[in-house]
Amino acid sequence: MIDAQVLPTPVGELSVLVRDGVLVAAGFTPEPKEMFARLAPAVQAEGLTVIDDLGPASRAVRDYFAGDLDALDAIPAEQPGSPLRRALHQALRQVKAGTTVTYAELAERAGLPRSAARAAGGACARNLIAPFVPCHRVLPSTGGFGGYYYGVAVKEWLLEHESSRR
Repeated sequence: MIDAQVLPTPVGELSVLVRDGVLVAAGFTPEPKEMFARLAPAVQAEGLTVIDDLGPASRAVRDYFAGDLDALDAIPAEQPGSPLRRALHQALRQVKAGTTVTYAELAERAGLPRSAARAAGGACARNLIAPFVPCHRVLPSTGGFGGYYYGVAVKEWLLEHESSRR
């Protein structure tokens, strides 16, 4: 069974989905079913239940938005993908709050050549666990904010929230 909770945040409601204590999806939407629909059919077959408290994941979200910028890092997360995509998602989790990297730098951190920036962008676009897997911390080398699944305004807000660390 997949347990879900919708948590209020200053930048909008965040749906968080957990399976056996491990994050499988999270995103800025008030509707957990939107995140659930992005999961693999085998995982969806387990069903979805909305509950009042996910425990550690819920506390981490509250703590992060209250200013503990490392709170999300301790929550285990798992998402599908090729070994390449998994390496990129793991490298994303190593990008600390208050810092940003380019897509080429993310590729390099995952052990790939800088020319694999497009693969890094694809991994960010398919990230199911925002902001725990912080794809908002990746910016284009040409400047600006680039895209973000939940809108550039959310990405900008998250980066501003984390800027106190700089």
